[in-house]
Amino acid sequence: MVLAERGVRVRVWTRDPVERTTSAVAGALWWPYRIEPVALARTWALRSLDVYEELAARPERTGVRMVEGVLGEADPAGAQAWTAGRVRGLRASTAREYTGTGVWARLPLIDMPVHLRWLRERFLAAGGSVEQRTVSGLAEADAPVVVNCTGLGARELVPDTSVRPVRGQLVVVENPGMRTWLVSTDAAGEMAYFFPQPGRLLLGGTAQEGVWSTVPDPSVAEAIVRRCAALRPEIAGARILEHRVGLRPVRDSVRLEREPLPDGRVLVHNYGHGGAGVTVAWGCAEEAADLAASSG
Repeated sequence: MVLAERGVRVRVWTRDPVERTTSAVAGALWWPYRIEPVALARTWALRSLDVYEELAARPERTGVRMVEGVLGEADPAGAQAWTAGRVRGLRASTAREYTGTGVWARLPLIDMPVHLRWLRERFLAAGGSVEQRTVSGLAEADAPVVVNCTGLGARELVPDTSVRPVRGQLVVVENPGMRTWLVSTDAAGEMAYFFPQPGRLLLGGTAQEGVWSTVPDPSVAEAIVRRCAALRPEIAGARILEHRVGLRPVRDSVRLEREPLPDGRVLVHNYGHGGAGVTVAWGCAEEAADLAASSG
């Protein structure tokens, strides 16, 4: 979309429609998770924050809202330093808000199905086109510049075996009245979070290294509900609407770089964002667009 709005003729090739991508499953809270290198992620994230704050003025259209909540087991000083003071109202959480140490913050929370539709419409309005097709190699793309945003697909297409899945499972329930979000990690390292979205509440989560299955596990779902209900008892009786699974495309470091090809074409890589794709999306997109346009 960034390239298209800069006047570049852009075709998107995608195996799956946007509604069936990993992004559509995401809980989508703006905050770093499972992403390296931290310093660059911070730069990309703060640029993305600028954009989300603007988009939050039209939540029904863009799917972006600014919502308050608690980051459990987080240090206020560290959070302030990471955000460079850009998150207004960030403070230590109170005992009433959270029983442990945490940070209260007002952050972008994105309704991904709505946001992805809006992105697609904006891309098409800018003159872009979308083709649903499967490719077996990046060389199939007949364009002077190819931008590789294939996530886990990069494992086979590049190939880059350092890309690996970290499985996340969510349970979608009727919202029993939650207006704030919460992210918590217990002493055993088990994660629990809930994110209020229009008409529903998203419960999570898991981080299963190297697991490829996208089939919801009933026992995992029960454990997610149990952990979330331990934080907010009213969740226990909420009616379950849906189960979701997504595979985070984790890599030791995001790959965002320009690669000249022997035939004179250019390949720009932009993948390996782990669990922070939404958090760094706009910053990475703008840098990738710059690399695509560069003559160096």
